[in-house]
Amino acid sequence: MSKLLNLTKYDILDMFPRLADLGGGAFGEDADTFGDTLREVIQDEPQTRVLSFKWQTISELRTLLAGSDADIECVSEAVLGIIPTVAPEEPPNWGRFPSLRAFWSAVLHAFESDPEVQAGREIDPDV
Repeated sequence: MSKLLNLTKYDILDMFPRLADLGGGAFGEDADTFGDTLREVIQDEPQTRVLSFKWQTISELRTLLAGSDADIECVSEAVLGIIPTVAPEEPPNWGRFPSLRAFWSAVLHAFESDPEVQAGREIDPDV
């Protein structure tokens, strides 16, 4: 059994503060105010963050995605204000993901593909 499943919501929020921040903002209950589709929100979010936040988010996402689907569900319930696997009633055609793993993988890809992060990799390939 995973240790994440034994944590309280507050322990998870402490362990994943950047993901909790995303859940309180762009991926929160009013996520549609950040873009016309869920994929747009994901693609645009790294542009609103400083480099250190991006690196910390990437680290948290890698930790999360190394876990089981049950771990991902447990953490997602704690940090997200939306359920990205369910089509929302409003706005129409906003989009959904087939699984939480697919959602978080898309978020990781957006942060890793950010030009500022890519430039940092060129400077320090070990990061």
